[in-house]
Amino acid sequence: MATFEVPTRNQVSENNQQIFDQLEKGVGFVPNLYAAYAYNDTALGDYLALQNRKSTLKAKEREVINLVVSQVNDCRYCQSAHTALGKMNGFTDEQILEIRGGSASFDPKLDALARFVQNITVNRSKPDPEVVDAFFAAGYDRANLVDVIIVIGDKIISNFIHGTTNVPIDFPLAPELETQTA
Repeated sequence: MATFEVPTRNQVSENNQQIFDQLEKGVGFVPNLYAAYAYNDTALGDYLALQNRKSTLKAKEREVINLVVSQVNDCRYCQSAHTALGKMNGFTDEQILEIRGGSASFDPKLDALARFVQNITVNRSKPDPEVVDAFFAAGYDRANLVDVIIVIGDKIISNFIHGTTNVPIDFPLAPELETQTA
């Protein structure tokens, strides 16, 4: 299989160099996975626009989606990055592990979200009707449903980029779950 080096600022387009500079300023570094998007002149900017689009979802809800999808797709990079972000959003280590497993017993609404996300991701876009009903019963609406699916797609893109490039993980490594969910 081809090997992928993490592109440096000097190896990417001028447009991506500007984005690298913004990431350095805002995040403190350019995450290796974001750098991998910069193999393409426009993909990093396009991805960041998708990731930062206006949404009906709260940051904690987006992290639930990111953690569940990354677990289903076995993306260690995204599991690690979103474990760090999950902690920044107030989740405990134990809650993060539970979320990655597809549930959130500590919060009924987030539990319905985690279960829906795991089910639709495992079933490749075809969720079980009772999981959809539970999602709506928990207080989510159709606009939320569309936003959830967009975030799932966003995370699948990153999972696939890392699964193919295997760029080094530059976040503290997330612990593995005792049992794999998918």
